[in-house]
Amino acid sequence: MVRVYAHASRPLSLPPAARLAAALGRPEAVPPPLLMLLGMVSTQVGAAVAKQLFASTSPGGTTTLRLGLGALVLLAATRPTLRLGWRAAGLVGAFGVAMAAMNLAFYAALHRVPLGVAVTVGFAGPLLVSLLGSRRLADALWAVLAGAGVLLLAGLGGVGMDAVGLLLCALIAVGWAGYVLLGKAMSGHVPGSRGLALGMAVGAVCVLPFGVASDGAELLDPRVVALGLGVALLSSVLPYSAELAALRRLPARVFAVLLSLEPAVAALVGALLLGELLAWPQLLGVACVVGAALGATLARRA
Repeated sequence: MVRVYAHASRPLSLPPAARLAAALGRPEAVPPPLLMLLGMVSTQVGAAVAKQLFASTSPGGTTTLRLGLGALVLLAATRPTLRLGWRAAGLVGAFGVAMAAMNLAFYAALHRVPLGVAVTVGFAGPLLVSLLGSRRLADALWAVLAGAGVLLLAGLGGVGMDAVGLLLCALIAVGWAGYVLLGKAMSGHVPGSRGLALGMAVGAVCVLPFGVASDGAELLDPRVVALGLGVALLSSVLPYSAELAALRRLPARVFAVLLSLEPAVAALVGALLLGELLAWPQLLGVACVVGAALGATLARRA
């Protein structure tokens, strides 16, 4: 997922992606919460740009461009070693497969459901895994709240939703949960952004057949490549760099609280950039998932 806001007196007239790119030049000059917010906005703006790519490419082609170009940028920046033990290599491979599955499902879902719905249901995946793995009664209650939010997004409030789109959202949730769990395990063997770069390269190889089969030479069109590079930078390179810079200066608990706002940011970006206005039951569902994440984080002492 360059210069910074070096002078506070300068007007913030740049678009969010440009602001984030500027901030990464000297992240220590930017408050960590603002870095987190910019990272989340960048991720969702990248998703909105990807939705514009659907006029020229399929979800498989969009995923291929995002992971392929993102991997090239990260590999060039980190230059990770390929001398990995069997366990580390296995974790990197599994992480890459989870990343490929999550992104394929995500872009396929965006064809059918609003951005805010896709992100919120996907976000609920790792959240529910975390809560259900706890033995605290309070966490079980937060899990129920998150589950109720997902049901509202799925149409419990009377809002009709595409059945295939909802199935794809469920796959996003499963893939996202695997991505988080495998990423945590992988970080113990391939620390820092090197593991992400290698995992993204594996993911790009996994989705390449889908992109070539559905789009072929269209993936080499300069306009499509330029948009794909924008998606890769906005959705992967810039937000990851921003979150990593913020995490160095934020307590993990505060970081988790800020990250809980991701579904709300997705719903807002979808409304502003894509005109995807959610109905009130869907907005309530987003609020339930965000509230469950915030509540579970704030209730824990560690």
